[in-house]
Amino acid sequence: MKRSLLVSLALVLISCNSTQLIESWKNPEIASYEPSKVLVVGLTSNKEARQKFENKLKNELEIRGTEAVTSVDVFNEANKTQKITESELKALEDNLINDGFDTVLFSKIIGVKDKIVYKRDFDTHEETYRRFKEDYLRYQDVYYNPEYYDEYTIYYAETALYCICPGKERELIWKGYINITDPISVDKTVSEYVNVVIAVLEDQNLINPKILEETTIIK
Repeated sequence: MKRSLLVSLALVLISCNSTQLIESWKNPEIASYEPSKVLVVGLTSNKEARQKFENKLKNELEIRGTEAVTSVDVFNEANKTQKITESELKALEDNLINDGFDTVLFSKIIGVKDKIVYKRDFDTHEETYRRFKEDYLRYQDVYYNPEYYDEYTIYYAETALYCICPGKERELIWKGYINITDPISVDKTVSEYVNVVIAVLEDQNLINPKILEETTIIK
């Protein structure tokens, strides 16, 4: 109960950031899951963001006693100029199983949308101006003043946890949809996103909790 409350508090604090969990789904047939060796995949053409994201997620998993490897260290993309084929992907999965992997944590951006929010609320019906002149003077800032509204971009991301256990179907265990609002710093966005993913996976009992070093207090 104490751990659940701590995780819930963490999720509340995380929701105040620009990265927020919008929706998640967990396989109802799986109460808990303990990955042994995880391949971390961040699908993006931004190599810097991909490497930072995968390394951050790898480190968080290792802190929790789970072996993790980044796709940057597994995929041979140095001379690759074409999309990966289905047969190549099947061979990759087989190689991962042979190397002891049982889990893939796959993240990607699935959509982008520009948003506009007006800084001033609409007038209530009682405050509606009855004369054109008053009405126009009240709202002309919409056209002439760029500071009348805020423009920002929302990135819609998705992270999925798959089991690639030997002798089983490539089974979806969990999927989460996460919104990233107007990201400015790669480091900040990566940190917030990974914190959200890890907190939810812990709350759903899909990864081991963080390993804390025991300390002895001598009075």
